[in-house]
Amino acid sequence: MLALGRALYSLTMYLLTPVILYRLALRGMRFPEYFGRWRERFGFFPAPGFRRSIWVHAVSVGEVNAAAPLISALMRRYADTPMVITTVTPTGSTRVRRLFGDHVFHVYLPYDLTAAVERFLDRVDPVLAVVMETEIWPNLFLTCAGRGIPVVVANARLSERSLGGYGPVRPLARAAIKSASAVAAQSQQDAERLLRLGADPARLTVAGNVKFDMPVPKGLDQAAAMLRDYWGRNRPVWIAASTHEGEEAAVVEAHTRVLKRFPDALLLLAPRHPERFRPVVQLCRQYGLRTLVRSEDTVALLDTQCFVIDTLGELLTFYAGCDVAFVAGSFDPIGGHNVLEPAALSRPVLVGPYTFNFTEITDSMLASGAALRVADAAALGDAVARLLSDPGARERMGRAGLEVVQRERGAVDRVMQIVGGVLGDLREGH
Repeated sequence: MLALGRALYSLTMYLLTPVILYRLALRGMRFPEYFGRWRERFGFFPAPGFRRSIWVHAVSVGEVNAAAPLISALMRRYADTPMVITTVTPTGSTRVRRLFGDHVFHVYLPYDLTAAVERFLDRVDPVLAVVMETEIWPNLFLTCAGRGIPVVVANARLSERSLGGYGPVRPLARAAIKSASAVAAQSQQDAERLLRLGADPARLTVAGNVKFDMPVPKGLDQAAAMLRDYWGRNRPVWIAASTHEGEEAAVVEAHTRVLKRFPDALLLLAPRHPERFRPVVQLCRQYGLRTLVRSEDTVALLDTQCFVIDTLGELLTFYAGCDVAFVAGSFDPIGGHNVLEPAALSRPVLVGPYTFNFTEITDSMLASGAALRVADAAALGDAVARLLSDPGARERMGRAGLEVVQRERGAVDRVMQIVGGVLGDLREGH
């Protein structure tokens, strides 16, 4: 029955290939990087010239950032083993290159087509696959199992919504997650949902969230202070980070409310996806806001009202330079983004109604007083204005957020122990 289900799934994937190519081309119209390296998505790329690698898959920027401490730990422990990192998006690719450069081999993950997966595995020859978070691809997992390649699902999370979204492929998803050599869940709630999906209880561990182990780069405070010299050291500054289409207008509306109380306030606006950069600049200017852009103007000035961050990999610096952080992806049912980055920098955090991608973390932040939930643009503007007028409240929230982060650290070490148990020490005997 499983073989029939997999055959039907594979047939469907192959039949959908023209649609996949059309979608790839459509995205390339908005973001030209999608046109490049498309052959990698079908497993075609020059063989890297090594054997027996460790392979880590992280979908996009957020997952790459989360995986970075774990990848660094793997590179230290298995220094003589080639490291392969795959992503799905060009922004994830850019982040890998910025973090690790030529120290790793990077390609795009192939689509879940059996032949593409086989070609990919033939070329990188992994002795271990570490798949971050919720990337459960049946052909990928089951092909690895058939080849004897252990798969560790690290930082595994599964929302109730995602659990119910597998639909007709749920039996295959069950077989895929059951084939994993180890599953390291972020939380007990995630573990319970993964068990319901089909994970093997003997191979499932609650290891915590590796995002808590995010290091704060050296010199971040100095870089932020330099930016504040241009903006104005004492002016009120807030950031809306990782915004999506539909959220930017709400953020700009909120800023117009903030400006009524703080005429010198500065909004830092960081869209999640590069294709949103130019439309967001146009939106801010349509509202009559004096708007500058990171890639063109480098810094905001004393009279800048909105500064659009249209670069990648700099969000931590801007978090360090702001007074209040709104973490977007939470006004619409996208599920929210990583609230730990501003918390690690002792910044008070605001989120919208939809945070199901980070339920446990957000709930912990809310319960500890490190975060506030706002319902809409008006509530966001009012909350930002209240916090900008109350340094004591900002300090209390920031301190509470840092305590949450520090309390939950250690997941990377626990995942490394799991990897060691699955793989053994490559430095001995291989």
